[in-house]
Amino acid sequence: MQGGSSGIVYGGLKYQARCIADVRADAGSTTFLAGTLSLKEENEVHLIRLSPAEGELVCDGLFYHPDEIWDLKSCPFDHRIFSTVYTSGEGYGASVWKMPEVNGQSNSPQLDQLFELSGHRGKIRRVIWWPLGKHDKLISIDDRNIFLWSIDTSNKSAKVISQGSADMLPNLRGGAWDPHNHNSVAAISDSSLQLWDLRSMEKSTAIEHAHIRDVDYNPKKQNIIATAEDEFGIRLWDLRMLKHPLKDLPGHSHWTWAVRHNPEYDELLLSAGTDSTVNLWLAKVSSDDSESDSPSGSPNRQEEPLLNSYTDYEDSIYGIAWSSHDPSLFASLSYDGRVVLESVKPYLQRK
Repeated sequence: MQGGSSGIVYGGLKYQARCIADVRADAGSTTFLAGTLSLKEENEVHLIRLSPAEGELVCDGLFYHPDEIWDLKSCPFDHRIFSTVYTSGEGYGASVWKMPEVNGQSNSPQLDQLFELSGHRGKIRRVIWWPLGKHDKLISIDDRNIFLWSIDTSNKSAKVISQGSADMLPNLRGGAWDPHNHNSVAAISDSSLQLWDLRSMEKSTAIEHAHIRDVDYNPKKQNIIATAEDEFGIRLWDLRMLKHPLKDLPGHSHWTWAVRHNPEYDELLLSAGTDSTVNLWLAKVSSDDSESDSPSGSPNRQEEPLLNSYTDYEDSIYGIAWSSHDPSLFASLSYDGRVVLESVKPYLQRK
């Protein structure tokens, strides 16, 4: 199904942007963080909230950030804390920040830098929080290493507990933390998806020969992940049987850049791409799929339906985020700084 957008647009971002994150710890409202990517101007972090009347997206806080923001994640247990990966003339860095209480101020208050994740020799790519609540650990990934940190936000401290190093070739680019197993993380490299055991800091298994841009765990179903791939679009996998994917979905007409499972409706999946489109999928995985040992390209492959395509964009879409407060809502961010909030309620009855 093809469709435009009937969503709510936030026009407050003045510069190009790639990063948007749901503020999971804000249990009282639908809230997102978005960060800009300007080469010349001082960059900004916007705290965006859906108004109580649910008719508009409002800026609940605007904070200056010193460098271009390439990755942004909200702390899952404190709505005022978030992390960024950034770049400047001196290279890449990562820090954890705390927003001050705004209290209706019109000026832009300074962010409190709780700590910097220093010690990376390579190009840092991602910071990953434990997704399901309070946890005193944090993961950072550079192009060769995975760091596990012990953090204390109240004392503004972070210490490396352990470090794992990849082979010389992989060039790590991102990853996701398993919400069902805090000892497991999936790391993306140029040619594979590597599953790491954080206890030994070693790679346990991998999906080889795959050019993956994003990965996301299903928060409601153990062992199920989705990948966004250059060649195959979107694939669903069972981590216990990585010989073949469970399902293939077509993806996008250009690069499929991001994929996200819904936090509540486990069969709903979002994807975003450089074709200026967000797709909503009904990604059903049955017990028959899990038991099958045939590759997804075989004749018995069943392609999952595309519920809707949201096409009211003029630039590539790099950021998508479901609302934890209301899982029927999601926000998307295109490179030109356009944030759109959409509802998937019309499609929930088809689950």
